[in-house]
Amino acid sequence: MTDQKENCTHDCSTCGESECQARGQIQKKKPHEGTSFQKIIAVISGKGGVGKSLVTSLLAVSLKNAGHSVALLDADVTGPSAARAFGVDEMDATGDENGIFPVVTKGGIPLLGANNLLESPTTPIVWRGTLISNLVTQMFTDVCYGEKEVLLIDMPPGTGDVPLTVFQSLPIDGAIVVATPQDLVNEVVAKSINMAKLMKVKLLGIVENMAYITCPHCGEKISVFGHNNGLLTESTGVPLLDELPIDPKLTKLIDEGKIEEYQGDYLSHAVDAILKA
Repeated sequence: MTDQKENCTHDCSTCGESECQARGQIQKKKPHEGTSFQKIIAVISGKGGVGKSLVTSLLAVSLKNAGHSVALLDADVTGPSAARAFGVDEMDATGDENGIFPVVTKGGIPLLGANNLLESPTTPIVWRGTLISNLVTQMFTDVCYGEKEVLLIDMPPGTGDVPLTVFQSLPIDGAIVVATPQDLVNEVVAKSINMAKLMKVKLLGIVENMAYITCPHCGEKISVFGHNNGLLTESTGVPLLDELPIDPKLTKLIDEGKIEEYQGDYLSHAVDAILKA
């Protein structure tokens, strides 16, 4: 096969390059022989800092609290943060001749991110895109997560090498989109949505983070950053599933690595969408 063309749109239906290696012929990777998943869900956003790791962590905990088995793969290699929310952001992953074993949170969720492979969580990974993409693939194929209903993949921002690798090479069943209300964020998030559509990834819906704050005195919901994701839904056709507030108690749980103590239902519709994917 010839190499993928530089101007490739990844839309194989309109491509005349029958020998291109990206032409719908990239075989999906299989998980480790000791691993199986019923559903593999990517949590995406074109924009950094919107709360993908927060949403991924809350989804994992919510699924676990509802009686479903779940594992978490943090694909944001250069900026991992999901493990910190669970209090396991140290070099705790192990391995032997049978493969690599993820860390297991206090609540029993298998989890693996770059921090679990480094001596210090502040050690930078200064790699080019190909190496980072290869590591993400290996965290899927070489790691024994066990038999789980759902694998959640916390994606990095943007539409570059890692999202392309995940969408093309891993058997993704659907994607949850994370956004915040600002117009600029919506514009960038739309790029990620359009990429997923281009790659034929099923979009389950949007979670709007930082949607509001509740007044501690009167209970009024205040939209601090406005309320614009109705426009994102209208322009992309992707439904709005849940609105996640600015919640100091939630922030405290994240900072203390105790996200598994969360017992709320902020993401109930997103959980339902995942189970129906």
